[in-house]
Amino acid sequence: MVRNRKKTSIIMKFIGIIPARYASSRFPGKPLAMLGGKYVIQRVYETVSQVLGEAYVATDDERIYNAVIAFGGKAVMTRTDHKSGTDRIEEAVEKLATDADVIVNVQGDEPFIQRSQIETVCRCFDDADTQIATIGKPFESMEAVENPNSPKIVLDNRGYAMYFSRSVIPFVRGVEREQWLKSYPFLKHLGLYAYRKEVLREVTQLPQSSLEKAESLEQLRWLQNGYKIKVGITDFETVGIDTPEDLKRAEEFLNSMD
Repeated sequence: MVRNRKKTSIIMKFIGIIPARYASSRFPGKPLAMLGGKYVIQRVYETVSQVLGEAYVATDDERIYNAVIAFGGKAVMTRTDHKSGTDRIEEAVEKLATDADVIVNVQGDEPFIQRSQIETVCRCFDDADTQIATIGKPFESMEAVENPNSPKIVLDNRGYAMYFSRSVIPFVRGVEREQWLKSYPFLKHLGLYAYRKEVLREVTQLPQSSLEKAESLEQLRWLQNGYKIKVGITDFETVGIDTPEDLKRAEEFLNSMD
């Protein structure tokens, strides 16, 4: 369990916040969709609470709130007008008045989130310079690299993000494109975040940046304003539930694990 981590003489406390909305253009009510006899949101909550010790679902819908309480979880009601999950998490943190040092943001539609991925993002804070942390996974094919829905990360030598892009970055000069993956370790960004509490409060006050608007990637707002984002590496892919078809594939994946 990563309830607390000790760095020299400082002990950091972590809390997991799971944003979950009922409204969705592609799959309304997906947090309450059943997957292997449990709600999707329940599977996420159980993993996060087992790793971090303390977790809450932040929702704007009483149906989700009541379902979480019914299965023994913790939840907090938030406003309906938030523009992002990050804003919802910040409201939840303020309402809870938590004394946690780091807020871990796990998406409510990723029922197969791995314990090791949460542990990896928490370990990023062993570095005192880390303000925000996330994770990345090495790409396995150029076809996947070229997918604009899979943002790429370029890191510096200390493991901090230099840039995130939907474009293929970097450009590998003088090498045939089908050989690029052998020439450079392209890294896929996965949407697990953690923030120092005071940094979370600050970044939610920032206006949209030009790079964020261009790429439609919220994390570029933080980079463009000088925040340091540490990137942990994972070998596991995340499996999000965005459509009813995704849920069907998730059921098949779950059955294959039995």
